[in-house]
Amino acid sequence: MGDGGVGRRTFLAAMTGSGAAAAAATGEAAADAAGGHEEEIRALIGRMTVTEKLGQLQQLSWTGATGPGGSQTAEAEQAARKGELGSVLNIIGAKHSNALQRIAVEESRLGIPLVFGLDVIHGFWTTFPIPLAQAASFDPETARVDGAVSAKEARSNGVHWTFSPMMDVTHEPRWGRIAESCGEDPYLTAAFAAAKTRGYQGSDLTAKDRVAACAKHFAAYGGAEGGRDYNTVDVSESRLRNLYLPPFKAALDAGCATVMASFNTLSGIPAHANSHTLTEILKEDWEFDGIVVSDWNGVGELLPHGFAADGADAARIALGAGVDMEMVSTHLADHGAELLASGRIKEERLDDAVARVLRLKYALGLFANPYAEESQAVPGPTPEARRAAREVAARSMVLLKNEGGVLPIAPGKAVAVVGPFADSRDLHGTWAGPGGEKFPPVTVLHGMRNVAGRGARITYGVGATKGADVVVVVVGEGAKLSGEAASRSDLGLPGDQEELIEAVAATGIPFVVVLLNGRPLTVGNWVESASAVLEAWHPGIEGGNAVADVLFGKVNPGGKLPASFPRNVGQVPVHYNHENTGRPYDPKSPDNTFITGYLDVDRTPQFPFGYGLSYTTFELGTPTVNVPRIAVADLKRGERFEVEVSVRNTGPVAGDEVVQLYVHDPVASLVQPVRRLRGFERVALGAGEGARVRFALGAEDVGFWTNAVDGRFVVEPGAIELFVGTSSTTRTSCPIELH
Repeated sequence: MGDGGVGRRTFLAAMTGSGAAAAAATGEAAADAAGGHEEEIRALIGRMTVTEKLGQLQQLSWTGATGPGGSQTAEAEQAARKGELGSVLNIIGAKHSNALQRIAVEESRLGIPLVFGLDVIHGFWTTFPIPLAQAASFDPETARVDGAVSAKEARSNGVHWTFSPMMDVTHEPRWGRIAESCGEDPYLTAAFAAAKTRGYQGSDLTAKDRVAACAKHFAAYGGAEGGRDYNTVDVSESRLRNLYLPPFKAALDAGCATVMASFNTLSGIPAHANSHTLTEILKEDWEFDGIVVSDWNGVGELLPHGFAADGADAARIALGAGVDMEMVSTHLADHGAELLASGRIKEERLDDAVARVLRLKYALGLFANPYAEESQAVPGPTPEARRAAREVAARSMVLLKNEGGVLPIAPGKAVAVVGPFADSRDLHGTWAGPGGEKFPPVTVLHGMRNVAGRGARITYGVGATKGADVVVVVVGEGAKLSGEAASRSDLGLPGDQEELIEAVAATGIPFVVVLLNGRPLTVGNWVESASAVLEAWHPGIEGGNAVADVLFGKVNPGGKLPASFPRNVGQVPVHYNHENTGRPYDPKSPDNTFITGYLDVDRTPQFPFGYGLSYTTFELGTPTVNVPRIAVADLKRGERFEVEVSVRNTGPVAGDEVVQLYVHDPVASLVQPVRRLRGFERVALGAGEGARVRFALGAEDVGFWTNAVDGRFVVEPGAIELFVGTSSTTRTSCPIELH
């Protein structure tokens, strides 16, 4: 077996700069880049006609449509020539973007450059694992590396702006876009949102290897009823601020340049019309001075929502609520002049939106250098990028079961590989970017042959199990079954894949199930018969090699689940950070039916949040806190306390363990979740090695937002329980008293 994760951070950090340096380089540099041009921005706005101002707020789509309605290529060229266009999305390639940019810069009256956007979600040419998989690494460095590699490839090919990271917390595995998310926890999501932002933006947005990031979807999109995409969301103010908003604040604190509004309604108000979230919280409370861009036709969809009477009304409402740029629909451009003349929109608000667009363009250096250097365009995945993608993919996999030591597969074993995804190229996952169509991924079968090397006994096909020592069954769901507009009512394996597993189980040969999927699945009864189960997600371009690295022990899996796996779809939503209720489940009283839950299924998930096994074993000590009591007033002044715990690798091989800290406030003025993740650290330890892990906690970790609409965060006196362990089900704890 290889080093099992020890030192794996070294290559990733070396590839794109140290994680510590990246973390230190917040968005202040990007803000300064634009902030130095405020006089020029005001002067330029003073020279613009109303039509030109409205044009800066318009984004049109090039040939690659990512929503209903198709492309607007001809319209984009015409508008750019007249100086009545601010941005174009889905244009790819330095040559193509330069041609359109020359029209805007050299043929329009004011020569204002365009900003080009694209959904670069988990890779441009080099597809990394889907974001949900990256979250399973419990190592935000993986997201930063993805962001940095993606930014370099995208910027060199004419892209300035990515509509990522997606940071919608969700408790809904039926929702297809859980694949783009980081799962069910706001703290974990916030850490990854900040890291991805730093990866994309670095410390200088004018650099030719950086792009502007976009925090999406604002807000509470992950709360869609029934997991049906674009559906209604109805939440309290406290739930909004405690569950859904923290990742956005973290991304903005990391310097995220832009924000995208979400498709859903929020307590009856469409997000594109919600002045409470877009203006009061985002722009006033958080002092965000960047762009709020609509989602695809989001302004136009105010009409079917029943919130706007016509296009002019939609434009008035959206601009007034805080939307600064309209994607694809053209209501602001079509009706803005009339709305301004009639006083239904204010010139001050129009100029503010234009200034935000120009501020981004200055921050990106587009006025000084509007063109991409075509000779420097990255043509495809480099060996270094592939190596990074492979390492991130392996680091993101979660070992769900391993009985009898079937994994790692020992040298010399005869291995049969079966299943519809064994030699499938459907590993990129949803939103794979241009690389997903141009560069096929390494399949699991090819990866196993690559890693096992010559002389290995690996067979593939229907009759492959005969004479095998172990069978690897590769199953899952295709990329089109997750992502946008891909909600599912059934979370089981599609088709006859479960029957295939049962047939393999009937042979009596030890077998491993490898899952390739974009969401938590229900694993049914087959999980009991499987010797081992490896959750590999949709692992990206190097996915097959990464799966093989784990199966053969080149990498010791250390990932943890970022979302709970339900026992059946009727159990959804099931998540660790639920409230206790007045009649909680008590395992000591199994016959008591007067409790929250179902009669026909266990109250717990199949696999809980934070769960994951290893090829080695670990032992955690009892956590301790450095002070038994701390004053609420001191916490509010910024003082912190520390929780410390020892961790030791008690097994025979090196490996990684994720030490997790959860907080519970048992008595509060607002009912609190039974657990809240407030710290985690992935620790690499050699066989027999130990370490001490420390978590520093402050007011933000023990307080909570109330239901006050104007936003009130409180820290209340009383006992706080601090749980430390290796999953969300840990019972090991220590107390601290707030007074």
